[in-house]
Amino acid sequence: MSGARQARGAAARLSGRRGEVVAALWLLAKGYRILGFRLKTPQGEIDLLAKRGRVLAVVEVKRRASLLAALEAVRADQRDRLRRAGAGLAASRPALRGATVRLDLIALAPGQLPRHIPDAWKGG
Repeated sequence: MSGARQARGAAARLSGRRGEVVAALWLLAKGYRILGFRLKTPQGEIDLLAKRGRVLAVVEVKRRASLLAALEAVRADQRDRLRRAGAGLAASRPALRGATVRLDLIALAPGQLPRHIPDAWKGG
């Protein structure tokens, strides 16, 4: 792998981590409790897991030029995996049993405040 490609990959990972921290702070300000960052499950990695009331939010964080681009960046198969991952975590942790699992999006775009979209893909 070329040095330039490695540098781009490292910069992208750092940007992703920073975006996840910004998203977590945004959710905390909205009253959510952050349960985990970058959780690895058999179905895939969850960027953020957050809870508010009886809602367990599986949060995908996307940094894109626009909200539409962020929504489109998460394919249907990825959404299905994330929903299954959230349901599996809720079933395996006694404190989370009975929670309503929801797939949320935090969209980050240059020069704009973060945008939290609860239940971003409503069943789709």
